[in-house]
Amino acid sequence: MQDIAVIEDPAAAEVSLDPIRARLLAELSEEPGSATMLAAKVGLPRQKVNYHLKTLEAHGLVEMIEERRKGNVNERIMRATAASYVISPTALASVEPDPARSPDQLSASWLLAVAARLVRDVGALITGAAKARKRVATFAIDGEVRFASAADRAAFAEELAGAVTGLVSKYHDESAERGRDHRIVVALHPSMKESR
Repeated sequence: MQDIAVIEDPAAAEVSLDPIRARLLAELSEEPGSATMLAAKVGLPRQKVNYHLKTLEAHGLVEMIEERRKGNVNERIMRATAASYVISPTALASVEPDPARSPDQLSASWLLAVAARLVRDVGALITGAAKARKRVATFAIDGEVRFASAADRAAFAEELAGAVTGLVSKYHDESAERGRDHRIVVALHPSMKESR
């Protein structure tokens, strides 16, 4: 089972967003089960659960890990193919956000478009690396800072931009024939309280 799977196929995204199927994915990401076992947990007839499981399986979101003989029936034990899923903007390619459309670094829309590109790109890297059975070399920093004023926030953003620009200038080597380009994303936005 993968830690995170990225859904790029529009049909798979649609299938995963169905409330019943999303619940089944959640159950199967925690513990493998059969249609009968899941039916008892989610309060639906086994046949209906089985129908949804076959749909999820057809889109690669669940997989059979074992088949058990139970009386006259073969019971299929299923599990989610990942512990969690992210839908890539690629699934909605015709309306996918594009940072080039409104390159205003102070715009929340631009930040969201950059984040969507990040999900798309890293998702594709994860998918490719999983197929090649390799790891992707990435790095991220996540933290919080409390500003006393809007002026402090603006000064911080300006200083951060200068520091990143300095680092890029120091390490970027356009002439490195065997070099590999990397994308840098630095974002600053108000923190949201997590609701659980």
